[in-house]
Amino acid sequence: MKPKHRLLLLCGLILCLVLICSGCSQKGDSSLHGAEGKKNGFFTSPHLVSVNERIQIDRIPVSDDIFYEVFCKAYRTAKEMEQEGLTHPSYFEFLFGMGMLAFEKSQVEYVILETGLGGRLDATNSVEHPLLTVITSVSLDHTDILGDTIQKIAYEKAGIIKKEVPVFFDGNDTEASKVIKKCAKEQQAPCREISKNAFEIQEVETNRIAFSRKSAYDKDVIWHVPIRGVYQVMNAELALEAMEYAWQKEGLPIEEKKWAEAIASVRWEGRMEEIREHFLLDGAHNPGAIEAFAESVKLINREKKEEPIVIFSAVSDKKYEQMIKYLCEHVPAKTYIVTEIEDQRRVPAEELGRVFRQFTKREVLVRTELKGAIETAFAVRGDSEIYCLGSLYLVGMVKKLLAGG
Repeated sequence: MKPKHRLLLLCGLILCLVLICSGCSQKGDSSLHGAEGKKNGFFTSPHLVSVNERIQIDRIPVSDDIFYEVFCKAYRTAKEMEQEGLTHPSYFEFLFGMGMLAFEKSQVEYVILETGLGGRLDATNSVEHPLLTVITSVSLDHTDILGDTIQKIAYEKAGIIKKEVPVFFDGNDTEASKVIKKCAKEQQAPCREISKNAFEIQEVETNRIAFSRKSAYDKDVIWHVPIRGVYQVMNAELALEAMEYAWQKEGLPIEEKKWAEAIASVRWEGRMEEIREHFLLDGAHNPGAIEAFAESVKLINREKKEEPIVIFSAVSDKKYEQMIKYLCEHVPAKTYIVTEIEDQRRVPAEELGRVFRQFTKREVLVRTELKGAIETAFAVRGDSEIYCLGSLYLVGMVKKLLAGG
């Protein structure tokens, strides 16, 4: 398939390149496109509740009818591949094919592809000529597949860099930056390294973070990210830098006010999301994400008297012991509550409780059932905030439970 739309390839999620995707309805009104009025497709993973979430048009998951239609087309193609002696696509590859069919059917103008695992060997990397590529922060995750060092993982992520196609990346890890810049040079790809020096956080409030950019272009403008995660400021800066390039290349005007409104309208499920009053979900599921979570909690709770309540669960192929150790050292909680996710890779709650007790003298409660864990958290909350994290599966389970599913 040779799509007519513009493709942007992301190794890591950056607020869905908010300037294209933000500002659209989340309730099914697909007549509302992104903030710039562009019809867009978005392919992401994993999903939290419904698999339809992985294929979105104007930030709305495709309908069951469209999902079924593109599934049937992809299935027929997969059977033809098998008849020709080729291997049947993997689950992720199959969904990627479905996504591209859906985008073609909907005649979107831009497509944003989030890589699934790594980048170099990812199905999304079959796109040969994207408009640009973006690499967010690099941390130790999927080490059994991508490698056990930052350098090895950075190399896999840098595999999305294409010949002469600009790459924008988070440059805060020195070792990862060296690898990405080397790969960019080999591909003769213009390289834009973004560090924390590119912006300055002005204020951190309960439900938003204000920051200014240090470029001469808009140094006097205050931007607002309505998500508690401090790391989202870097993601917003990456999105802004990438979109400035894209719009200049397309010959389109940069409308600063509209872009600021787009950033301020961002909503992101499972990323420091307050799903109920005083109850937040965060998809942090690797050591790097836990560090970012801890930094955010420290800034947000700096004036609160009550320490937080933490609900935690994890899957066995993640570095959960390292995650727990960091949590105990950097997010001192009133109570830690461990529970289990509904997956064969789940870590038993008793095992998680044992690990927590190795690193903290604080109260650790074991609740095998998620419902019991949440009920316990509210029973002991007092004036504390409740944070639920450790796995995206857990985030999805909480959402389904609270929705009555």
